[in-house]
Amino acid sequence: MALKLGDLVPDFTAESSHGPIHFHAYIEKSWAILFSHPADFTPVCTTELGSLAKLMPEFDNRGVRVLALSCNDAETHRSWVRDIESFTPGAKVTYPIIADPTREIAIKYGMLDPAEKDRAGVPLTARAVFVIGPCKTLKLSVLYPATTGRNFAEILRVLDSLQLTANYSVATPVDWKAGDKCMVVPSLSNEAALEKFPKGFETVAVPSGKSYIRLTPQPDL
Repeated sequence: MALKLGDLVPDFTAESSHGPIHFHAYIEKSWAILFSHPADFTPVCTTELGSLAKLMPEFDNRGVRVLALSCNDAETHRSWVRDIESFTPGAKVTYPIIADPTREIAIKYGMLDPAEKDRAGVPLTARAVFVIGPCKTLKLSVLYPATTGRNFAEILRVLDSLQLTANYSVATPVDWKAGDKCMVVPSLSNEAALEKFPKGFETVAVPSGKSYIRLTPQPDL
């Protein structure tokens, strides 16, 4: 069964490129993100994990624990890391890569891609992204097909939005990025919004005459 937003994410214990990982204990009370991959020594995955390695300071600055998962054993992961670092100059893989040779975790998280299969006809693990909040519940999930690489700039943008909106009564509009104006959530009255947002807000005039689009500066800046 696919995970739904707000679900407690399944716990697991598994080997990794860094040794045994008890997932819930590893992420503790931090934000976390789990990236899955179809297999080791696959071309798109190699590019992704190299890019992820170079971006680790960005995830660290956001207090996010990062883990990858691939359906091979830990020793194979450690061998693959050398290719990843070689392909992406300056990359140093500091995050663990979870071993899932039996696909037990992939099945538990609903990661399998029925449209893409290996040479034996077994469905590949999709390129899943699971963003997990400090309470260990699912905050966002994206499933890319095995043939399509991820956009990490978008993942960082989404993390910024999730962390901001978890703490303030705002939403982020289309193409929002950190520093842009936010939107006051509809459930907040104008009076309450004035109390919460000392910088104020502007109401956008629309043909319907309804005052539902209210813009305010990003509240944590």
